Amino acid sequence: MSEKMQYIPIAKPWMGEAEAEAASRAIMSGWVTQGPEVAAFEQEFAAYVGANYACAVSNCTTALHLALLAVGVQPRDEVITVSHSYIATANSIRYCGAIPVFVDIEPQTYNINPMLIEDVISKRTRAILIVHQIGMPCNLKAILDIAHRYQLPVVEDAACAIGSEILWNGQWEKIGKPHGDIACFSFHPRKIISTGDGGMLTTNNPQWDKQFRLWRQHGMSVPDTVRHGAKQVIFESYPMLGYNYRMTDIQAAVGREQLKRLPEILEQRRYLAQRYQEKLADVPGLKLPTEPSWAKSNWQSFCVRLTERCDQLQAMQQMLDAGIATRRGIMCAHRESAYQTEAWSCGVEPKACECEVGKCDRLSESEQAQDHTVLLPLFHQMTEQEQDYVVEVLKVACQF
Repeated sequence: MSEKMQYIPIAKPWMGEAEAEAASRAIMSGWVTQGPEVAAFEQEFAAYVGANYACAVSNCTTALHLALLAVGVQPRDEVITVSHSYIATANSIRYCGAIPVFVDIEPQTYNINPMLIEDVISKRTRAILIVHQIGMPCNLKAILDIAHRYQLPVVEDAACAIGSEILWNGQWEKIGKPHGDIACFSFHPRKIISTGDGGMLTTNNPQWDKQFRLWRQHGMSVPDTVRHGAKQVIFESYPMLGYNYRMTDIQAAVGREQLKRLPEILEQRRYLAQRYQEKLADVPGLKLPTEPSWAKSNWQSFCVRLTERCDQLQAMQQMLDAGIATRRGIMCAHRESAYQTEAWSCGVEPKACECEVGKCDRLSESEQAQDHTVLLPLFHQMTEQEQDYVVEVLKVACQF
């Protein structure tokens, strides 16, 4: 093995002077909470993905919460989704008082298996919440065909999927257009572009967009921008229960600069992902991520399924000892302690369910993915030398 390199992180935001100057611009303007920078970021984001409306919020979890409320999810309803996702996906359903009904994933894409959705639809099903996991688009056509037959709204958890594309009616279109009813994005530092933290909802429904804007600011009837710019005194009212889910102008100013960088970020990540594919193709038993012909991933993460003789924890520790950060496969919410007390379902009536604590036969692919996959470092500034070192150490960890 070559000499140990300086520490290689799993991810690293690509920011610079442009973002610092944008944050300074917002700070020096005196308007640092939700204001004109947020409005400009929303317009630019909507134009990028091809949506009629975009509404900025504090993070993707709050975006998911508002999306589910908008499509009518209420207490004791059921929402079909995956356990194999960051826990925020399931949590957003519980925030509504509804019950997540977990469906297993496809082992090739780590996304919801459309063939399993129809079996768990019940009279209590209110919506389908899909996840474009680690940037790989779901099979939207198959999912929407089912949703339309049952007149169910589809919310897209696109937290990781900014810049990903899907072949739609012969044209490449951005995730977030939206193809379902509402799409929700994250700007956490692990994502493709970042505002420190933050989220965005996109939709083509003007009523939902109006509702998002009321909910995100405590249900206040008059936005700050209108009230502060008025020539006459305006008293706002609060006709509904709302939330403090706002994005700041400092974050939005940074987001606008990040959006400008996005094409270059995507080009480099796709180059590095292809390079991983080539460098790791000769490792027997190592399964590399699959990109369907109708999808273009942004490669938010590069996920490999380890060989049978390669223990996940040992491999990750060996790489960490060599100065390389990794992450285990995507978590499964149903295996977490919180969901030993929170309500959830695998589509079987509770009295008939034989699931053990932390184990569900109907979610076996999800559990296998969590236990046997590893996310490798991938970020815009990653050098070929760093990537070659990651490959070298992984091969040793896999005993190849």
